[in-house]
Amino acid sequence: MPGPALLYTAAQTLAHGRQGGFMAALGIHMGGFAHVAGAALGLSALFALVPTLYAGLKIAGAVYLIYIGYRIIRSRFDPNADIPDGKPARNGKRAFLQSVTVEVLNPKTALFYIAFLPQFVDPAAILPIWAQMLILGTVVNIAFSLADVVAVLLTSAVMTGLKRGKKAIRIARWAGGSILIGLGVHLAASER
Repeated sequence: MPGPALLYTAAQTLAHGRQGGFMAALGIHMGGFAHVAGAALGLSALFALVPTLYAGLKIAGAVYLIYIGYRIIRSRFDPNADIPDGKPARNGKRAFLQSVTVEVLNPKTALFYIAFLPQFVDPAAILPIWAQMLILGTVVNIAFSLADVVAVLLTSAVMTGLKRGKKAIRIARWAGGSILIGLGVHLAASER
């Protein structure tokens, strides 16, 4: 079962083409580094200590995903453009910034790193614990990013196989927006 980041990059690729998908994957990657740094510095532990902070961040992330999905569904159509509203540079930048925001607002990612990384840290090692967590988190984040890039390439290949007519783009835009709205609803409804 694909994870939320894979679905998110696929949705961005459906909505904004290959460039938008790659920028979304890069944004998720950069947002992941924020969580790696937070785990290395111990900031992610706040979520375990302050459940209200976790809940607030989760709801903010869910609302933002739903908003992005709605905007994708409501975007304008230009039949001569590779990307639905015909502004690839703007959409690439927007996909990047939205993806960084989505990933930074994802408390589950923070909890993953704070729970996962310490299992592989050796207090007796030459490197300090924070440096070990930073290195391990970077390796994990790169592996996740490679999976996101594969999702973009596969989604793009499927889209290229379809005729790029008005109906196909409208369906892709609705599919991409619906995936993001679904992810937002799932995030808001999840207990942890």
